[in-house]
Amino acid sequence: MDPLLVKALLNTLLECYQQQRERLLTTDYVIDETVTRLRYDWTHLGAVEFLNFIERAKKATEEAVALTVAAIDSVLFQEAEEIFRQYNTARLSFTDCTSFAVCRRCNISEAFAFDRHFPMMGITLCG
Repeated sequence: MDPLLVKALLNTLLECYQQQRERLLTTDYVIDETVTRLRYDWTHLGAVEFLNFIERAKKATEEAVALTVAAIDSVLFQEAEEIFRQYNTARLSFTDCTSFAVCRRCNISEAFAFDRHFPMMGITLCG
């Protein structure tokens, strides 16, 4: 995968949300999973570029949208575990389940994701 392409995609995503003046939310587990996949499937530099993007996105100004990173605490972890155990026929990652738990807690009904499991949890995909 071309590093410039990934950088362009990340910047386009951030610009798109900035125009809508909405905050983005992700979790520490999603960041962990993404960095790991980039490192294994691409390059160390690509993973570092992603981390740099996350750091820039977390810095809010009044004019720009920022990224909020939710930490998976023990309560969310337990909720994710319950979701994981309940959906034994779906091929869910545990990270997916933590995301679903965060969506429930924060009343999020729409997500920017490519994962087909979000709609089965009642979460509309956008983007």
